[in-house]
Amino acid sequence: MSFKIAIIGAGSVGFTKKLFTDILCVPEFRDVEFALTDVSEHNLTMIKAILDRIVEANKLPTRVTATTDRRAALSGARYIISCVRVGGLEAYAEDIRIPLKYGIDQCVGDTICAGGILYGQRNIPVILDFCKDIREVAETGAKFLNYANPMAMNTWAAIEYGKVDTIGLCHGVQHGAEQIAEVLGAKDKNELDYICSGINHQTWFVDLRFNGRKIGKDELIAAFEAHPVYSKQEKLRIDVLKRFGVYSTESNGHLSEYLPWYRKRPDEINKWIDMSDWIHGETGGYLRHSTETRNWFETEFQQILDSASQPIDPARRSNEHASHILEALETNRVYRGHFNVKNNGVITNLPADAIIESPGFVDRFGINMVAGITLPEACAATCISSINVQRMSVHAAISGDIDLLKLAVLHDPLVGAVATPEEVWQMVDEMVVAEARWLPQYAHAVDGAKERLSQGKVKTRDWKGAASRNVRSIEELRAEKAALKQAG
Repeated sequence: MSFKIAIIGAGSVGFTKKLFTDILCVPEFRDVEFALTDVSEHNLTMIKAILDRIVEANKLPTRVTATTDRRAALSGARYIISCVRVGGLEAYAEDIRIPLKYGIDQCVGDTICAGGILYGQRNIPVILDFCKDIREVAETGAKFLNYANPMAMNTWAAIEYGKVDTIGLCHGVQHGAEQIAEVLGAKDKNELDYICSGINHQTWFVDLRFNGRKIGKDELIAAFEAHPVYSKQEKLRIDVLKRFGVYSTESNGHLSEYLPWYRKRPDEINKWIDMSDWIHGETGGYLRHSTETRNWFETEFQQILDSASQPIDPARRSNEHASHILEALETNRVYRGHFNVKNNGVITNLPADAIIESPGFVDRFGINMVAGITLPEACAATCISSINVQRMSVHAAISGDIDLLKLAVLHDPLVGAVATPEEVWQMVDEMVVAEARWLPQYAHAVDGAKERLSQGKVKTRDWKGAASRNVRSIEELRAEKAALKQAG
């Protein structure tokens, strides 16, 4: 069969390569066309060379094109996959650096909290541009598969305002399940069966079966506390498991910034994080990791290109959802996964308009969600707090209402645990000014924000510790980039 797949943000070299090889593991998909598009022509050239090498080595009829003209890439596409980061590391640095001045300590900052909300403000106008192009030039009924964070906000905007058939995809559920299988001593991944439901990055393993036997709270706690690695790296997740009775999908660092209890004071943060890797809670950890590895594909390009000459091995197909969804839709081979969609009653105790992440089955008729799931009350309460923030954030991004944006940030669980309303108002002004070139909907508000900042009513904090080493400003990132370019 032949159809067209467009990948927006295809310059994300490693991830695009993974999606490409996953899709080509499906025998029926060898004759598809991949249209790559990105704002970076340089990155496009690199990824196209890699994918062309895969096609050549495997003697496939697959066609690969690359262009910075997004509409040309989307023209006639049946499936559109997005993995973009609007503003790149420059904007992301401000998402972490500025809130830290006000005591808001984030490990990742890409989902909610101050950083995730501003990330959504940058992404949503661009997501709506994608949707406009999809409606106008893609195949009728085209599906938009969004991998970009903040997942819930982007998917919410695409469905509600972009009017495009959109599915949000993440791999947190799979990774959490792998941990549970390991601590329970599984020899094969099929020994573990589970229902995981909630919202993206706040999904909960509400039902666990190991070889058909139900696993309860006490057994799971004991298994994690006995594990020589996870008992140290996932202290916060284990604490939440003890109190909520169910395990969360997200890493120690991710989960810590969605809750109001663990990152509110520096001394408390140190109790719960593990510094063996950034993902376990390091202040600004993902920014540091991303900054230090942002050019890995440049330094390792030849190695990646050489490895692309290897035969595609279907046994090494990843657990990313995209290829499995496409396979189910096109071949009717049923696939079960966890998808981000509009709730509409699927989870009984979450709002109907929310974007949920929950189990579903895919076949040629589309995605069919498992309805009637009720979350434990504590899990629902935590999710609802985030959903209220997401809703206000989406509406602010659409309207360009800076006061609504400030209210969204004020209601964020961690922000509210740390900062006063006056601090939040000044912090948002500072973030909007610093990121103005990526926030066209707030252009009318920038001068007023600058004027308020010039009065400097709120004194920012001297936040000590890992942050001083890990968080770089835009100016520092630019200087590093210029030095790298000069060094060749």
